Amino acid sequence: MAKGLDVGTMNIICATKGNGLISFAQQRNAFLEMESNELTKQMLDNGKVLYTHKGNNLNVLGEDAFKFSNVFNKHIRRPMKQGIISPDEKDSIPMIKVIIERVLGVPDKKDEILYVSVPANPIDNQLNVLYHGKTVEALANKLGYVTYPIDEGLAVVYSELSDSNFTGIGISVGAGMTNVTVAYMATPIVSFSIARGGDWIDEQVATATGMAKERITSIKETDFALGSEYEIGSVQGAIAVYYDALLTYVLQHLKRKLSETAPPDAEFQVAIAGGSTRARGFMEMFEKRLKETNLPIRISSVKKNRIVSPSGTDSRDPIYAIARGCLIAALSKEASLAPSPEPSPEPHVSKFSAQKPEPVGIANKS
Repeated sequence: MAKGLDVGTMNIICATKGNGLISFAQQRNAFLEMESNELTKQMLDNGKVLYTHKGNNLNVLGEDAFKFSNVFNKHIRRPMKQGIISPDEKDSIPMIKVIIERVLGVPDKKDEILYVSVPANPIDNQLNVLYHGKTVEALANKLGYVTYPIDEGLAVVYSELSDSNFTGIGISVGAGMTNVTVAYMATPIVSFSIARGGDWIDEQVATATGMAKERITSIKETDFALGSEYEIGSVQGAIAVYYDALLTYVLQHLKRKLSETAPPDAEFQVAIAGGSTRARGFMEMFEKRLKETNLPIRISSVKKNRIVSPSGTDSRDPIYAIARGCLIAALSKEASLAPSPEPSPEPHVSKFSAQKPEPVGIANKS
């Protein structure tokens, strides 16, 4: 069974297909260190909480890390920063390994194909994306998968733009990075990343307002909408300012990169994905800034994502687009490697009968 894996700064998501439906397994890419004792371990085991044991401490991983951080008023730790494995966190790789093992599981068969998302080379930072990509590939290979990398932006194109023959612009606005790919018939023309995303917005607002970054993140996710009128000096107003700054920054870089190439004469549809696009009013602001940018290509439309309620889940939620695109790439690779079926032998017709052979059917079992 082919699989797709999105290794993001905020979430690690696996996509699989069975019975004609795509399903997702998801864990937050975070962990929380706690003191270890028998009662705590028993509580975690009973609750089927994902954790590791190290010396006198426990590391609670995934979504439960956020829950426990609120209960015990402790800061969570993040294995990734700015879209790649954090060089400042010594336990990054062991924690990512455990989370990947939880969402992926072991392969169902030998040589099972997995496509994993990796960031494109950043154009505004010297981040070591090569080391990150090779490390994530190695972690998946150790589980027994045959692993291939795919740029995040191209995964968005695969996920969302089949109706335009995979011609268009895929943009993933994640927590750590923004990835952009311009593709023509599924072939990348331009591919790059920006070392800014949702975390950058939170950090800038925290600096401007003096409020804790975690509190900014909470307000952004629960009590904020782009396009709303907010009081001057409010946290929400500052969030809107930096969302606008991020979109302008990304689109200006896209315009510059397109001016350095010779794109084909075609119409390009735009698809947006990533957790940082879930803010209400995001698409309206994006479309406005896109028109003002005057890209040197023809834009046919912007593909709008569904609005998902905080308590609901939806496979078309933009947070799942990258994992779905990775899965589509994996399924395509799997089909290309499958042996061609042998041609059916000609049916034998008795020389004593001029009748055509009856078609073979399957009897209904009563």
